[in-house]
Amino acid sequence: MKSFEEKVFSIVKKIPEGKVLTYKEVALLSGKPRAWRSVGNILNGNPRPFVVPCHRVIRSDGFIGGYKYGIKKKSALLKKEGLIIKKGRIAL
Repeated sequence: MKSFEEKVFSIVKKIPEGKVLTYKEVALLSGKPRAWRSVGNILNGNPRPFVVPCHRVIRSDGFIGGYKYGIKKKSALLKKEGLIIKKGRIAL
């Protein structure tokens, strides 16, 4: 049986380039719908950000949220993948 952390990494690993999920969606998909803060904490400690693309996880309100390497880096990665960011939010 996978741990919650393993489930989170497994879900995030499958997010395709140019797409995003919210912390809440990742929590729901992992079987713990109210654990969105835990998802954020787990992703903040992601030891392999190029294998598990945690920059593709955003807040439910569309704001990009935090990132271990800074918000500017997260924005740049998302823009590089074709996402449009206006006033700190993903244009969905």
